[in-house]
Amino acid sequence: MAWLWWLGAALVLGVIETLTADLTFIMFAGGALGGSAAAALGAPFWAQVVVFAVVSTLLLGTVRPWIKGRWAASAPNMRTNVDAQIGREATALTALDAHGGRVRLGGEEWSARLAESPGGYGAPARLQPGARVRVVSIDGAVAVVEPA
Repeated sequence: MAWLWWLGAALVLGVIETLTADLTFIMFAGGALGGSAAAALGAPFWAQVVVFAVVSTLLLGTVRPWIKGRWAASAPNMRTNVDAQIGREATALTALDAHGGRVRLGGEEWSARLAESPGGYGAPARLQPGARVRVVSIDGAVAVVEPA
């Protein structure tokens, strides 16, 4: 009957892993499966705990780094979150100047402002609604844009 408790622990740890996605809890789930197998074979509780600890440690020390390395190699320069917005084009929804405005970026409405041009020359002081812009940086929750 103890093997069912270990199996339940493995399932709970698997669910926790889906929330964290760090490959830590899934290794403990593997250890719990080892403990479940030991219990099913009739091992005493202390041996089940030892099997859990050894299997978890081996998985954390060997399998987890290997999988994380494979993931990193498959997407080495993938930009995420606000970094992924830099370089994208947007459309001005309101008049846009160096003090503020609104743009539609990737289907979402963002606060935005025009980037200051070096030396103050070349960029318009104000863009009208409908103008196409390109995101050059993100400053907090504000997209800093330039004419596209």
